[in-house]
Amino acid sequence: MNTPTVLVLPRAAPRRVLAFGAWLKNSAGLLEGDRFLPSALHGDLGTPEACIALERSVQALAAAAGGPIEAVAHDLHPDFHSTRLALHWAERLGVPAIGVQHHQAHLAVLQAEAGLVDGPLLGLALDGVGLGTDGTAWGGELLRLDAHGGFERLAHLPPLALPGGDVAAREPWRLVAAVLHALGRGDEIEPRLAPVVGAAAAQGVRTMLARGLNCPASTGAGRWFDAAAGVLGLSVRQREEAEAAIALERCAAAWLERHPEGVAGVGPRVREGDGERRVGDLGGAVWALFEALLAVDGQDAEACGRGAALFHAGLADALADATVAAAARCGLHDVAFGGGCFFNRLLSQRLSARLTAAGLRVHRPQAVSCGDAGLALGQAWVAAATTPTPFATET
Repeated sequence: MNTPTVLVLPRAAPRRVLAFGAWLKNSAGLLEGDRFLPSALHGDLGTPEACIALERSVQALAAAAGGPIEAVAHDLHPDFHSTRLALHWAERLGVPAIGVQHHQAHLAVLQAEAGLVDGPLLGLALDGVGLGTDGTAWGGELLRLDAHGGFERLAHLPPLALPGGDVAAREPWRLVAAVLHALGRGDEIEPRLAPVVGAAAAQGVRTMLARGLNCPASTGAGRWFDAAAGVLGLSVRQREEAEAAIALERCAAAWLERHPEGVAGVGPRVREGDGERRVGDLGGAVWALFEALLAVDGQDAEACGRGAALFHAGLADALADATVAAAARCGLHDVAFGGGCFFNRLLSQRLSARLTAAGLRVHRPQAVSCGDAGLALGQAWVAAATTPTPFATET
């Protein structure tokens, strides 16, 4: 196993913090002064081996500290092993345990790594899921971070029902049904999906959606990628994490190689009585995009490729419009990118180009992962900037 490299930061943190990471791709870390020491990558905390590895790493990090640890940082989710372990260590050390919202932590990585701490910062956090401060699942967030450990949620992708809960993240066909239901086209669920998954399964999910049974909502960008892959027939069930999103990007990239002129995005949907179309309306833009995708013939490879390219362009443009509008309202010029969806090259490039053309400065992590593997740095930075109350867990 390679020894993790100490990161030297441009600004020193005001207190020494031990951070415990989240659930997926877990890694812990120690922040003291202008240095951050990450642990090795433990993987997902769904196995005893990963949990034991985290516990050993925390022991080693605590022993490496050059002075007393003043706070511990953890994800808001109360059921993560990393959270429970953080609370144990906080009690053991007699220091505050500070819960940090998942997407704030993704963006706070840039506050630490790029030294963006002299004022507020805009950030786009795009990933699969993270517990929001309202108790719902977030993952497509436009946030405004301040320099003192606080944040404001400015906008987000529209919530999408997940029929069956977590299983919907593994079965994109369920998200196709959710999209149809949300668009008032629930009567198309069985004709469209029964040939793929069977009449009983399609009928069951339609009933769940109609009655709101076990259909928690999520704003996660990852779920919208899954839904697009499902609508275009690229993925029915996923064997591996992000399999549908990867298939969607590959399909779009192949089409764009043949059509370098690209594809225009789609503006927001306007219903009768809605008034004027609003630039920056993420909900209207996403629903309009999916109405366009639902018209694509999934049996036509060329049309499917164009649809995949259209999804990337439409989502990037919608996010760019919302961010530019927020930057103008807030008088800000720096935008941070965080979350695993930024591994998607097509989305990242188009979004960066749009924001840069609007005069904004774009920042993404360089020394740590933009995904959950780099989350501990952001957690630690927020906790260090927060004025803690002894023995309090902020959730």
